[in-house]
Amino acid sequence: MTPGGLATAFDAADESPGFLLWQVTNRWQAAQRATLKPLGLTHVQFVLLASLSWLHADGPVSQRDLAEHASTDQMMTSQVLRVLEARGLVERAEHPSDRRAWSLRVTEDGRHLADRAVALVEACDATFFSTLDDVAGFSGSLRRLANR
Repeated sequence: MTPGGLATAFDAADESPGFLLWQVTNRWQAAQRATLKPLGLTHVQFVLLASLSWLHADGPVSQRDLAEHASTDQMMTSQVLRVLEARGLVERAEHPSDRRAWSLRVTEDGRHLADRAVALVEACDATFFSTLDDVAGFSGSLRRLANR
């Protein structure tokens, strides 16, 4: 038990990998929000727009494929796609091989915005993670956790 009375295995909060991940994630998300705000995009809008741009090169993309790629909830993905569609950044059409699904594609305006946004997001990431000695190793560790 810690001096504060919390029944934890850690002597200090900053020894908990989960708590540290929480803190880092919140700081990183704040940096991303500030980066994307001038473009009129939320972070989840950016992730779905960029993911759809990435996946579209391989052919028709369903909402389920997009949600799976981005690790987002399907209902939330649908809601965000409606916003992106209303802005003229994404289009939905009948899926060529699944009558129950929509085929999604990024419009030309959406592609231009995604390209602008990804450059800013990657610059933000480079600055944010610049204090790490081994960014590639850190990314590998995150990939192992993401693929569990």
